[in-house]
Amino acid sequence: MSETSATSGALKNGASLGSYTIIGRLGSGGMGEVYRAHDPKLERDVAIKVLLPEVVASAERLARFQREARVLAALNHPRIAAIYGLDDSGGSPALVMELVEGPTLADRLAGGPLAID
Repeated sequence: MSETSATSGALKNGASLGSYTIIGRLGSGGMGEVYRAHDPKLERDVAIKVLLPEVVASAERLARFQREARVLAALNHPRIAAIYGLDDSGGSPALVMELVEGPTLADRLAGGPLAID
């Protein structure tokens, strides 16, 4: 499997990012794209958020991402995905985190408002 630079666009299924193998794209947002990947060392699937090139090019946005990663890594709550680490072997910083199965927030909200409880 070949390593694919995150700055060159979407990662392909089967590509390597550090020691992780990309399984598929989960979605995207304002700062990056999120992929399902496999961690062969710990034999588990993870979510990897790879920053978009325009985020990497902005020192301010990159610093914000790094601050958010540190804050999230310090939290431990059942409703917040655990942060496993940062990886920069693909040409762009990537956040490695717990893979939480289920519908996306957008899909959930499409079904109507969320209950307060």
